[in-house]
Amino acid sequence: MQYAMVIDLNRCVGCHACAVACRAEWGVPTEYHRSWLHRQGPAMTPNGMSYTYFPGLCNQCDNPVCVPVCEADPEEKVFTDPKTGKTVTMEVLATYKHPFTGAVLIDQDRCIGCEMCVEACPYGARYMDYTLDEPKADKCTFCMERVEHGEVPACVKTCLAGARIFGDLHDKKSEVYDLVHNKGGIRLTSPEVDIGPNVYYIGNPRDLHLLKETCTPHKMNAGRTSRRAMLTGLHRQGGNLLAGAGLFGAGLVDLTSSDGHNRRS
Repeated sequence: MQYAMVIDLNRCVGCHACAVACRAEWGVPTEYHRSWLHRQGPAMTPNGMSYTYFPGLCNQCDNPVCVPVCEADPEEKVFTDPKTGKTVTMEVLATYKHPFTGAVLIDQDRCIGCEMCVEACPYGARYMDYTLDEPKADKCTFCMERVEHGEVPACVKTCLAGARIFGDLHDKKSEVYDLVHNKGGIRLTSPEVDIGPNVYYIGNPRDLHLLKETCTPHKMNAGRTSRRAMLTGLHRQGGNLLAGAGLFGAGLVDLTSSDGHNRRS
């Protein structure tokens, strides 16, 4: 199973109901967001003039770079397959990819607020909630709490235009599977950033071209060197890495994006 979402740009009217519903469902502070919508264009494309919208959220990637950088100590966790009831025990960090649903989640009780995952995400889909006494990372979870109770994500339910379709990408009978494999669904990937996002977009060629050109990340966020990586390097090289000026001085990456979403200035 891999839950995925398809967003139909032909249907999206830019009403922001998805972002509002997400904020209301999860009590997201006004200065942050799990889901967003930006206008793109007007701009000329090889297929003509385009003006469209970019509904964005966490991509629940196949190979999420936000996961291995987590600074929290690993702990064993039992996961249950929602379809078969099968269980598996895995050692995971405070953020992890669910082995059965494919959702990338954060254990808020274990998050230590190191910000490593926020800096690592090339899509800017995570944020640090500084309104909390102990700041924690947060992001879209495909509303897994709702899905576990047989409901669809809040953004899907509230979309009056029916622009969002949610389901199991591995189920060949699902609408999501049909749209991705038979209707030309695209993902926001580039040669530099291709970590298997599970949010797809469909629409006319000019709008898809504009979205691909303006909203695809073209570099991985370097972030800071993680404590775990530093200790591993020191162990392997007998402490020689201490001579590298960048070991402890790897400063923060530029957290300013063109649209400003989920970035600190």
